[in-house]
Amino acid sequence: LGYAVRDPIRGLDSFAAFEEVLALAKRHKCDMVLFAGDLFHENKPSRRTLHKTMTIIRKYCMGSNPVQIQIVSNQEQNFKRSLHGRVNYEDEFYSVDLPIFAI
Repeated sequence: LGYAVRDPIRGLDSFAAFEEVLALAKRHKCDMVLFAGDLFHENKPSRRTLHKTMTIIRKYCMGSNPVQIQIVSNQEQNFKRSLHGRVNYEDEFYSVDLPIFAI
């Protein structure tokens, strides 16, 4: 996300593509989205890029529907860098209904 962000013609293309993928996932009631590759084009994305990304994720990934997948591996081992040592959709203070996993 954020490729050619300053280009007046193509600046929103990456966001439109990301939003289209998430909208289709939501419409088809996918259990999750598997994201392969880097989320951002730059290693230090602009504030505008971060804000636009968070807005899209909030719109399509947050909600009250229960997540239908289960992580069966040792979460304390695989998510040891996360704040609570488990996937965020299992956190009672989040309301995720379409999780995104990045590989």
